[in-house]
Amino acid sequence: MTEIGVSDRLKQNYDDYYRSDEAEWRRLGAIDKAANIIRLCGSVPHRSIIEIGAGEGAILARLAELGFGDELYAVEISASGVESIERRCIPGLVESRLFDGSRVPYGDQRFDVAVMSHVLEHVEHPRQLLYEAARVARFVFIEVPLEDISRMPRDFVFDRVGHINHYSARTVRWLMQSSGLRVLQQLVTNPSKATYRYGGGSAALVNFYVKELLLRMLPGTAMRHFSYHCSLLCEADHG
Repeated sequence: MTEIGVSDRLKQNYDDYYRSDEAEWRRLGAIDKAANIIRLCGSVPHRSIIEIGAGEGAILARLAELGFGDELYAVEISASGVESIERRCIPGLVESRLFDGSRVPYGDQRFDVAVMSHVLEHVEHPRQLLYEAARVARFVFIEVPLEDISRMPRDFVFDRVGHINHYSARTVRWLMQSSGLRVLQQLVTNPSKATYRYGGGSAALVNFYVKELLLRMLPGTAMRHFSYHCSLLCEADHG
């Protein structure tokens, strides 16, 4: 039987991913992502937090900066990511470890919250990783881009970004529920003006305002035609 893990192709794609010169882009994105974590998880216990697929640590660094969580842990499949996390010297970071992309190397119910922010769109076996998140933590926070929209191409092509799963607000909610998680809160957001400005200057700001207005006035239409971010706070059933 084939062992569940990360394929050589995906592993190679991420091994050097965090050595690229995109630190400012990731810092801006982490501001939005950390804000969503705090918004949804602020009302549940969050003393100990593990980020599964922590990248180069930008989100954990932002959470530490805001004083959210006393004990922070990171697991990541990319060696360059773990190296970047360790160089940051993040306050409150207890440990950062490489993992195989499938099994989280900690005991049952070890953490208050497991965070997977912009991870599930990359992984070959999302349910397996969700089972592991629910095993090690009482609450699970998920954020994914909503890319299952009208403009999505008919056929899949692997690219440098590495998104192999594409979700809508409904399908990601169903994924949580069919993986044994109870959805407590769900939030759809437009990335901040700062990220649009960084990516495309003044012209990109027009796109931001159009998407923001449409999301507020006609959310169903907005999510059919434009990509947004969807965050969910879920509770694991530990009996």
